[in-house]
Amino acid sequence: MPSADAALRADAWGTAGPPALDEATAGALRSLSTATLSSQLRKRGLQHMTIDGVHPAAPGAKLVGTAHTLRYLPLREDQFERRGGGMNAQKRAVEELRPGQVLVMDARRDPSSGTIGDILALRAKMRGAAGIVTDGGLRDSAAVATLGLPVFHAAAHPAVLGRRHVPWETGVPVACGGALVQPGDILVGDDDGVVVVPPDLAEGLIEDAREQEAQERFIAERVAAGDPIDGLYPLGPAWRAPYQHWRAAHPDH
Repeated sequence: MPSADAALRADAWGTAGPPALDEATAGALRSLSTATLSSQLRKRGLQHMTIDGVHPAAPGAKLVGTAHTLRYLPLREDQFERRGGGMNAQKRAVEELRPGQVLVMDARRDPSSGTIGDILALRAKMRGAAGIVTDGGLRDSAAVATLGLPVFHAAAHPAVLGRRHVPWETGVPVACGGALVQPGDILVGDDDGVVVVPPDLAEGLIEDAREQEAQERFIAERVAAGDPIDGLYPLGPAWRAPYQHWRAAHPDH
């Protein structure tokens, strides 16, 4: 019998890939807004962690998962003839998805053709995907919006991907909406957009983001009660003691 080495098994079944996001971390991130996470990333010197120009197909969608990437290159007819048909990189990317992963597509911010439609989005859902993010166009947008899968895109467009893109490769670092996304990065999305969270920063980011949101709830209550924002927003020394008292009375916040 022929022997099978690691490379042959990887060709047949794919590699194990980055570890899945644990439920505790996923749940904590799901409870936080992208606005807060973006603020905390900026405090850590990370200023380019938003995937710009994308919005959810279904308003109110919340996305949390780890990145599995797909890169499109500009249309060149001879290369599309070689790479566009059959089990191309787009279809392989969908079939490679594991539960909890987000398919992140680099379409060079070109929304003038679709990059995925309802059939492949449905297949991604059936594979257990946590969502899809593309900085290009979305076909069948109304149908995709009803799938119950968080899908973030730059625009709706009826044309197939071959109008603008060649599906090139999967599982590599990509640029999506101006952000560098590596396989295994954490994606968090809501109505404000999508942010990229480096996995090694997630634990500290969650702790600080929870504290920030608690402070902002306290501040919002005080503003609603008529207090001026000077010294209150951001929370200044004079308001620290009242805040701590409020925090003790609202441990769930």
